[in-house]
Amino acid sequence: MIGPIVCDIQGLRLTDEDRRRLTHPLVGMVILFSRNYADPEQLSALCEEIHDLQPGLMISVDHEGGRVQRFRDGFTQIPAMAEYGRMYMRSPERALKAAKAAGYVMAAELRACGVDMTFAPVLDLNWGRSEIIGERAFSIDPKVVARLADALCQGMALAGMANCGKHFPGHGFVEADSHLDLPVDERGEAQIVATDVAPYDWMGVSLTSIMTAHVKYPAIDDQPASFSRRIVTDLLRDRLGFTGFVFSDDLSMKGAVSAGGIVERGQKALQAGCDGLIVCNSPADADELLNGLVWNPTRDFVLRAAALAPKGMSLSMRELKKSALYCRALREMRVN
Repeated sequence: MIGPIVCDIQGLRLTDEDRRRLTHPLVGMVILFSRNYADPEQLSALCEEIHDLQPGLMISVDHEGGRVQRFRDGFTQIPAMAEYGRMYMRSPERALKAAKAAGYVMAAELRACGVDMTFAPVLDLNWGRSEIIGERAFSIDPKVVARLADALCQGMALAGMANCGKHFPGHGFVEADSHLDLPVDERGEAQIVATDVAPYDWMGVSLTSIMTAHVKYPAIDDQPASFSRRIVTDLLRDRLGFTGFVFSDDLSMKGAVSAGGIVERGQKALQAGCDGLIVCNSPADADELLNGLVWNPTRDFVLRAAALAPKGMSLSMRELKKSALYCRALREMRVN
């Protein structure tokens, strides 16, 4: 990444407006959505065009499996992570093997089309309260979440892809959807740290990056996590010792608007300790942030961003589907 801002594009091909935005020096990553996908061939051509625009410009997507999988036709359907959590209750060893295989298949297919990283895995606990999380979570048990997420990340690493645990410090206990409102988690700090934060601690150096939650935790700070130095710097960096890259969740979401205008949101997220600022589904917000954000690269930013880059060569989708490792992983990732 060459800049801190992660923004989106309009359709299946780059427009002149997209090119203007993506060549801005503050843009370091593009995030793709279902509207940007027709088939693997079109996606590969789009990713090649994006990469050719600017050296160091990365391409990402929310491609977790289950209901959050942006690319479907031509891609393997990745099970919801809760399926692996239920498998773990029956056979922990089989579930860990399957989750690792799923991580490989997911990452290898994305890399085959030129996508550099996906924002996965979800580390939220499924407390049975949040509809927006639900089956995206492995389990309510933080130990199960940590073990399965670690296996998924191992599979992703086999395909040369970094990972992103989300949504720190935890989105699973609140009922409100932060896309539409600002959720408030009224629990005490000790309970949050002992449960929802635990997977981030236990996974240790396995985590390349994390994404913050647009959730307020009054027992820790009066600011939502994405804008809270007590959460991002004091808790995540200093207390847990996290040295990776920190993304804010989408700053255009309703859960973020309490922090002020889009530029103020971006500055507050940086001041809290975030490295990357996601802004999507609002071209006007993206342009305003690009025009108003004050940011200077640091050595820490450069080192953390370098760890996000894909490692090693990737196969084309045709080559991948003929490879023995991929065919074995397809068999092993099954949940039934």
